[in-house]
Amino acid sequence: MTRLEEKLLDILQEDCRIPLEKIAVMTGVTLSEVAETIDGLEKQHVILRYAPTINWDRTEKERVEAMIEVRVTPQRDMGFDAVARRIYRFDEVKSVYLMSGSYDLLVLVEAPTLKNLAFFVSQKLSTLEMVTGTATSFVLKRYKEDGVIFEDEKQDHRLVVSP
Repeated sequence: MTRLEEKLLDILQEDCRIPLEKIAVMTGVTLSEVAETIDGLEKQHVILRYAPTINWDRTEKERVEAMIEVRVTPQRDMGFDAVARRIYRFDEVKSVYLMSGSYDLLVLVEAPTLKNLAFFVSQKLSTLEMVTGTATSFVLKRYKEDGVIFEDEKQDHRLVVSP
């Protein structure tokens, strides 16, 4: 990976809405070189998607998020990859990570209601033959995601006055 590619990835991860012209100025290369490099990163599947970070708590949309610790029996000759592949194909699953520690996979899920999420865990995930146990933790509030702080930091900038 070239230094330009690394720099572009850092810039785009911070804010993928920055115009290419501004990125060219920031990196000190031509507009066409920026465009070609980004296009190459997309074709190599280094850049997979451009997506906003949304504070769903400020919308009317109802949704339930949970993180599920999953213990599994790895598949012969395929390890954890086959199990992860089976799990990430469910629509409710947003992310799957292979973990070290007391469980094997961390699965981030989203559903429109608690009932839908419970159905997913009890009828879809837990019934897979390779799943030996789950522990579900519900997201109650998000404070920071992908480097973005969700709370309005209201600070009092007035000087302290004492009698």
